[in-house]
Amino acid sequence: MAISATELETLLRESFPAAKITITDLAGDGNHYAAEVIDPSFKGKNRVQQQRDVYAALKGKMDGAQGELHALALTTKAPE
Repeated sequence: MAISATELETLLRESFPAAKITITDLAGDGNHYAAEVIDPSFKGKNRVQQQRDVYAALKGKMDGAQGELHALALTTKAPE
């Protein structure tokens, strides 16, 4: 089962309401996305910590073979 770009953004928006979020469907199949999340909460965190926060916001949607989201190319940063 695939996930829509809108559903993906909604999940991220729940955890990062002040973020600038850009979602791109890379393959047009609802399984391979790129996401850029720019959020003030990332200030002072390294890239691994930022990305862990984003994966936690996905609430298991990428977990295992049954996950709704197969691949996510992720860019995270704090606003300048």
